[in-house]
Formats: sequence, structure tokens, C-alpha cells
Amino acid sequence: MKDFKIAEPQTLEQVISLPAEEKDKFCLMAGGTDLLGEIKDEIISPEFIVDLKTIPGLSYIQKDKDGVKIGALTTVAELAENPLIKTDYPALHQAALALATPQLRNMGTVGGNLCQRPRCWYYRDPNMKCRKKGGSQCFASNGRNKYHAILGARICYIVHPSDLAPALISLDAEVTISSPKKEKTISLADFFTLPQVNVRKENILEPNEVLRELRIPQAKNGEKSTYLKFKERGTWDFAVVSAAVKGTVSGRAFKDIRITLGGVAPIPWRLKIAEDLIKGKKVTENLLRQAAGEALKEARPLKDNGYKKELIEVVLSRAVLSLM
Repeated sequence: MKDFKIAEPQTLEQVISLPAEEKDKFCLMAGGTDLLGEIKDEIISPEFIVDLKTIPGLSYIQKDKDGVKIGALTTVAELAENPLIKTDYPALHQAALALATPQLRNMGTVGGNLCQRPRCWYYRDPNMKCRKKGGSQCFASNGRNKYHAILGARICYIVHPSDLAPALISLDAEVTISSPKKEKTISLADFFTLPQVNVRKENILEPNEVLRELRIPQAKNGEKSTYLKFKERGTWDFAVVSAAVKGTVSGRAFKDIRITLGGVAPIPWRLKIAEDLIKGKKVTENLLRQAAGEALKEARPLKDNGYKKELIEVVLSRAVLSLM
């Protein structure tokens, strides 16, 4: 690991004024649980680490008339322990608890979890120059691909590692981004980008932009949500397949429903086809199998990860039925 210097800004303005043309020289750090791993593994070698935690006022969970606002530097532990999140947004509470270990939840931040880099072992191997690191091929496409994407991947088969993202997208969360031009607020679903757009990135952030805040709309009367995660190890692990479901239940049917998968695509993956098939109909196991089957017609498994299709059916059915 090469030596680096640490910058301790006191305002966001100091961060977003950093010269974009020198983007390769510095990295922004929130909790550091992912970034420091990349540096130790010699995936990146920045000259400067910009510690965002020295900026006051970026860690909070605040309720207002429109819902709840969450500062990007709020720790995952704070999110998991907050009574408002537990009561009004169960899917987010469950996703936070499913994430890593207590020690990592105490260090990791909400913004950092959304912006973390992929865990693909080819990307994390300093001796492999895959497409995401400027090479000419995705080694997972014909290599070891047990945990890789079956949806949305064409030129790079990473899966997005965030637990919080599927839950937040199903909850219709928005993110506020600070930039030199002006602050902007967009849907979190539009924050993530597929490799086909830019194989070197997983989100729309430019080098001198910072994710500042998340906003979740007020939960409606009768609205329920859940997050279910299948992982290979019993202690803690990244999701092999996860499902976040939010909906308003009336009798045995959903008046509206949102389904977002994790662990199966380069971005958190909305199952809109399944949503349309389930909405307004009496929920049965047969209906859920049909909805999953239709939604997964676009899946393109690799040689070692076809099992994920079956696992999606199971996780989706359990998550939806738990809300009935």
C-alpha cells in the first residue's frame, strides 16, 4: 500500500471545489470500510483521501411533513436503531440489520453503502485488469461466476453489493447531490448506472459531486414493506439474492406494489413486470411463480449462476407473502 495524505475539509463547498481534472489523485471517504479495502488490495492508489466525516451536519435522521430525511454520513447502526425507521420503514430497518457486522455498521455510512464498489473477485484482484479497471474483457463472463449477475449485464457481470439500495428504491427514496453548479435531487433509482453506460462507474456522481442526503416519502396508511436476504454464510455476507417489497394491501391483493432485487444485477433491479402482474390480483403462490417467471424471461445466467433464477422465485414469494 502506498502512502497517502488525508485532507479534513470543514465544508461541502471545499470538497466540491476540488479540481475535477485531478480526480485520479484523490478519493472521498465516508466510513472507509470499502475504500480502505480497495487501497490495501492495491486496486486504487490515491495521493489524497478526503475525509468527509470532518464536515459537520451530514449525519441525521429527521422527520418532517413529507417523510424523513437522512444525512449521507448517518451510520448504518444509527439507521438500524432508529425507532422511526423501524416503525414506518421496516424494509430499510431490516436491510440495515442484515448488513455486515455490528462493528462495520458502526463505521459504515448510508452514503458509503450506496456508493461502494463491486465485490467481484476479478475486480478485487490487483493482478487482473478487467473491463472495469480499463481492460478489454470481463473475466467473469467465461470464468468463475457463481455470484455474478443474471440480469442487466452485457459487458460486465458485477452485482451491486448494497443492502440498503433495494430497500430504499422500493420505498421511492430520492437523493440530493451537491455539485459546483447547483444542488440537485433525483430518484435513487436513477442514481445507479449500468456498465453499458460507463463500465468504470456504478453511479452518476461526477468527481466533484457529493451525495449529501436521502429523502423517503411519508409512509401511507396501510403501507407495508419488508426486506429478505439470502446469503451463503450464516453470520454475515453479501446478498446472493435479496428482495425488497413495499405495497398497500387490501384484503388478499396489493393496491400498489414495488419490488426491487439485490445480488442479481449491476444495479438494484426493479421487477416491474412482476409488479404489474401482481397488482390488483388475489395473491397466491401460483400467481407469484407466474409473476417471477415472466419477469425472469430476460435473465441471462452464466454457466455457474443459473440457480439464482430459482432462488429469486423463493425469495420473492416469501417476501410478498410475509406482507399479507
